[in-house]
Amino acid sequence: MPTRSNRPLPLATPAGVEVLTRILTQGPIPRVEIARRTGLSQAAVTKAVAPLIEAGFVTDQPVAVPADDDAPSRAELGIGRPVSPLTVVPDSISVIGLKVTPTDLIGVTTDFRAGIRAVRHQQVTDLSAEAVIKRLAELAKELIETLDDPLDPAGPLIGIGVAVSGDVDARHGVVRDSPFMGWRDVPMATLLTDQVKVPVVVTNDVRALTVAEHWFGVGVDADSFAVVTIGSGVGCGLYINGEVVSGAHGVSGELGHLPLAPGDLVCTCGRRGCVETVASSDAILARVRETTGRPELDLSGAIELARSGDAQAREAFDRAGEVIGSALAAMVNLVGPELVVIAGEGVADYDLYDQRMRQAFAEHAFGAAGDCRLMLRSHTFDDWARGAAATVIRSYVRGEPPLTR
Repeated sequence: MPTRSNRPLPLATPAGVEVLTRILTQGPIPRVEIARRTGLSQAAVTKAVAPLIEAGFVTDQPVAVPADDDAPSRAELGIGRPVSPLTVVPDSISVIGLKVTPTDLIGVTTDFRAGIRAVRHQQVTDLSAEAVIKRLAELAKELIETLDDPLDPAGPLIGIGVAVSGDVDARHGVVRDSPFMGWRDVPMATLLTDQVKVPVVVTNDVRALTVAEHWFGVGVDADSFAVVTIGSGVGCGLYINGEVVSGAHGVSGELGHLPLAPGDLVCTCGRRGCVETVASSDAILARVRETTGRPELDLSGAIELARSGDAQAREAFDRAGEVIGSALAAMVNLVGPELVVIAGEGVADYDLYDQRMRQAFAEHAFGAAGDCRLMLRSHTFDDWARGAAATVIRSYVRGEPPLTR
């Protein structure tokens, strides 16, 4: 099995990191536009780009001057001269992203722009950390083999990202507490690296999804945004003041554990009154089963029953919408993002609580915070795995351990 290739990025200064980040997230982009957006001189941009082009990470190809009103003018670019926009070379590196759930392991390979190349899924039954990490190593090795396809050549593998729900110490690669997995203090990065011999980055799954949206999705042009995921749990990732928020202790955006639900409801985290006790898909299903007296219902059956107009089933979704809307308002009142992206597997039943959620949000959002846009964005588990890969790409560009240059 191949190990990580020595593929260092020639970034000697913070300006070099900033320039490559702009090219990666906003390219193709002309040098003059990078200079305008970063405040660097064109000479500084050229100096930073030259070694990246020479090493094969970045390329420039002359194209016609864009007609977009917001694009640089021909005078800015040099009248009569072609524009040479810069873009990363996608296949200059490869990355693996893995998403861990209580039922499945999802793995993807991506290129430098987090474009998915290959996808693999594995079911899991043994949720012990030892068993799951062994299966993750097998899945990673299977994905590594896809990188050697001569008919679809890929760049050298620079790292593996793993996305896990719960309290994750990304700096040390430790899952401190994952209620869904039943894990505490699992040194996942060390254990997985020992088996695959490739640098591993471990992060909270919602934060990984937020990184992907920041670098390669709706957050590219946003000054601030939040990603709220609704499914088996309720999570929140925040992008504020130019950075995805990690929190001083590695915990931030735990929207699902705000105490906004009835205090007699016990959460999977062991605490009472968390948003998840009412708004998660598991909580909604439990409520529908209880109020209808139909314990055989699965989630799709509960959704179908609510859509058919059953009052008791509708009540469960309305209650979830009320609590989610209140939680969103609390978060927006505190940090003031311009956009909230609502995502996750729970968006399949979004229409059932949309109206009540927006009503509760409007009732509790303070002043201009109510102008924050709420946007639905569908995500699959493949996207969560892609988020894990995006965290590796970000760490690689920034030269963060264990992906040292």
